[in-house]
Amino acid sequence: MFVLAHLSDPHLSPLPAPRLGELLSKRFVGLVNWKLRRSPHHDPRALDEIVRDLLAQRPDHIAVLGDLINICLPAEFPMGRALLTRLGSPENVTLVPGNHDAYVRAASNTYLSAWGEYLRGDNGTKQDSPFPFVRKRGKVALVGLSTALPTLPFLATGTLGKAQLDRLAGLLSALERKGFFRVVLIHHPPTGKRKPHKVLTDAAAFRAVIAAHGAELILHGHDHRQSNLAIPGPRGDVPVLGVPSASAPPSDERPAAYNLYRIDGAPGAWTCELETRGFRSDGTITTLARQPLTAAGLNATPAR
Repeated sequence: MFVLAHLSDPHLSPLPAPRLGELLSKRFVGLVNWKLRRSPHHDPRALDEIVRDLLAQRPDHIAVLGDLINICLPAEFPMGRALLTRLGSPENVTLVPGNHDAYVRAASNTYLSAWGEYLRGDNGTKQDSPFPFVRKRGKVALVGLSTALPTLPFLATGTLGKAQLDRLAGLLSALERKGFFRVVLIHHPPTGKRKPHKVLTDAAAFRAVIAAHGAELILHGHDHRQSNLAIPGPRGDVPVLGVPSASAPPSDERPAAYNLYRIDGAPGAWTCELETRGFRSDGTITTLARQPLTAAGLNATPAR
């Protein structure tokens, strides 16, 4: 059995004090938004407790689905590095970037140098773009994508692009032939309803790739909410799962949580059990739901 943990959107705080010159961009809008709206929803103490609980579960691997930071200030990248180091080594932790990790054009690729070992395939980078990349861990293959691009103020959209989608199609087919349990990691959700300024712009093209080539599991972040949806694949629906922000306090409308996936079996007979752990209203962390993931019936049931 292979146990994969799924954590996302820590939005590390407190936000470092920016220099004036660093605010001559979209960062100014982001800073105002952080102070007026976002900061109460991200508590470093909540994140500390969630990380401590996750590590106590001793998963075989941890997938972090982006938005480690907020407005791409230079001082934020070491904060992201410190979190990744706490979670584990690059061998045991895989990262894909979110839109806040590439917030402004001037720093849109800084995450590649700051956190590169955590978002690189097993063979390193041997192509013009590091995405998609593949990490093979036992019978599980993690396929990392990037939807992270700098956008205009008030936009939080993501895009994969044709080149990345074309490579993804080939990778999924090759991994299936080799008998891997394929887990696709992506920040922006590829299905479900959300406001136009937060969408994955080529979600339909991504879904077409999955319809043609399949996957066993798709994990995402971005929405800051627990979600269990599905995309049709060539041999049945593919589960698509999101988690809340890892730093949302217990008092939040959507308090912090993370998922564990227990993967077992073999091609044609895979099993995957989902366990969600997170804050209850009293501030304790416990198992909130447990269920088998199948081609249908993805609504969580209370854990016993």
